[in-house]
Amino acid sequence: MIVDEAGTVRAIAQTPFRQIFPQPGWVEHSPTEIWSSQSGVATVALAKADLTERDIAAIGITNQRETTIVWDRETGEPVHNAIVWQDRRTSDYCEALRRSDGEAIQAKTGLIPDAYFSGSKVRWILENVQGVRERAEAGKLAFGTVDSWLIWKLTQGARHVTDVTNASRTMLFNIHTMDWDEELLRLLGVPRSMLPEVVASSGECGVTTGLIEGVPIAGIAGDQQAALFGQMCTKPGMAKCTYGTGAFMLLNIGSEPKASQHRLLTTVAWKIGNEVEYAFEGSMMMAGAVVQWLRDDLQMIRNSAEVETLAASVSSSNGVVVVPAFAGLGAPHWDQHARGTILGLTRGSSRAHIARAALEGIALQATDVLEAMQADSGLPLAQLRVDGGAAANNLLMQIQADVLGIEVVRPKNAEATVLGAAYLAGLAVGYWPNKDAIASQWEVDRVFRPVAEAAERRRVRAMWRRALERARDWAREEEGAG
Repeated sequence: MIVDEAGTVRAIAQTPFRQIFPQPGWVEHSPTEIWSSQSGVATVALAKADLTERDIAAIGITNQRETTIVWDRETGEPVHNAIVWQDRRTSDYCEALRRSDGEAIQAKTGLIPDAYFSGSKVRWILENVQGVRERAEAGKLAFGTVDSWLIWKLTQGARHVTDVTNASRTMLFNIHTMDWDEELLRLLGVPRSMLPEVVASSGECGVTTGLIEGVPIAGIAGDQQAALFGQMCTKPGMAKCTYGTGAFMLLNIGSEPKASQHRLLTTVAWKIGNEVEYAFEGSMMMAGAVVQWLRDDLQMIRNSAEVETLAASVSSSNGVVVVPAFAGLGAPHWDQHARGTILGLTRGSSRAHIARAALEGIALQATDVLEAMQADSGLPLAQLRVDGGAAANNLLMQIQADVLGIEVVRPKNAEATVLGAAYLAGLAVGYWPNKDAIASQWEVDRVFRPVAEAAERRRVRAMWRRALERARDWAREEEGAG
């Protein structure tokens, strides 16, 4: 995407690449396809906007944070496919790690050991790809998330860097010292020589050569932190939720990292100059994917937009509760053995009731996270800023406001993630003078105010908690029965 001084998207180009599923629970991408797709769409976007690289002030990169790539420093060839953030192959290892060292890891990194994060994925490549461990110990291999890989390619190997937000998602980075942690590297068996230099989220960290020549790379942030910045949640107590395939909520907690008592993640929000800010994060595994399930698997709707009309055709779910734990439960529950459930069905239950209950299930997951954030931070929240594809669903956003009991605010420009990366890059090179100049561009599309009575809110939340208890640990119990 190309963004101008007013924050307007001037051109966009995109192309899909393969999703590779070697076996159930494993998800991979081809690093070479990632690079060819990105170099291709950059060229197309310039052409669409009738611009050349000389017109571009800076490049910002935002990426799905935990996807892991290891490549040869001399040849630039990947040693294995990228292991994607959704990949669960290291679940058993991480569960054992949680039992043995979970508290120590969380104290240093702000993370709860999980297959989600990059560290166990790097370890898997080192342990399972022939000859890789020896090459890594000899200093011949580089590790990085997708931002590191793209910058390596854009600078033709001159720069091996990542920013603090991506580093903070590896389980190898100490968010207090703001450096790679030797004890954690030993614990996971990752040689320090593989690791990228850690740089600020906003600051020049390289200049492109080759296909796109001479443009400073000046902004890097993982997708959720980029969205937090794009939503201008730049003061403590401001929160955003991005509703994509899953949903990710971040709350700005200021300049001191706080430990969560409610199983949230503490993560680096960004580093601008020497200023570091932190956030609490709660991840929900299923959001827009619930609507895809209604469309593709249950065939209740023909397209995703239809879910709003169907769910709005009834005034309530009529006692039906959908717990969308298809891939387990994320924060604050962290139950990878939970499974999706539909409860409260009667002969009078219709597909409209199930559709409405599915939207409520998305909103209630987010409510659990926000409640935990408020308890951990002690910060009162007046509003939740929202973005992502499912945020276009007006009924879902109204349900969200009703179950939260606070305003839900949707901005006019829904491309918060892209804007965050652009703003971080533009700040670094003076394209925008300061954060206040950027904040003036943030405009409201719609405010959803709670209309449900407090008693109704309590009733819905109580029914949700009962349903959660029935969904918990389902797969483990099934394994035990077998």
